Amino acid sequence: MNTYVQKNSYETVQMEGEWIILNTNEYTVTKLNEAGGFCWSLLEKPQTINSLLASIHEKYDIDDKEASKYVNAFLLELIDCGLIQREV
Repeated sequence: MNTYVQKNSYETVQMEGEWIILNTNEYTVTKLNEAGGFCWSLLEKPQTINSLLASIHEKYDIDDKEASKYVNAFLLELIDCGLIQREV
């Protein structure tokens, strides 16, 4: 099963329910909502989609289908931004 993890230790700022990730190598800024920031913090250590979903279910009241859709899109977006990598 694939796992996902942050590529590097990025500068991260949390303020007013939003997270800002500064990638100084690529000169990019990525803004995340509260749930995205929660997932981002979990990705400091390798996570599977299932482990992320379990953590989201524990913290937020969201149905399985909605959570699965959100997590898959979120991971693809972070891969596209160069912030996380997929490990096999």
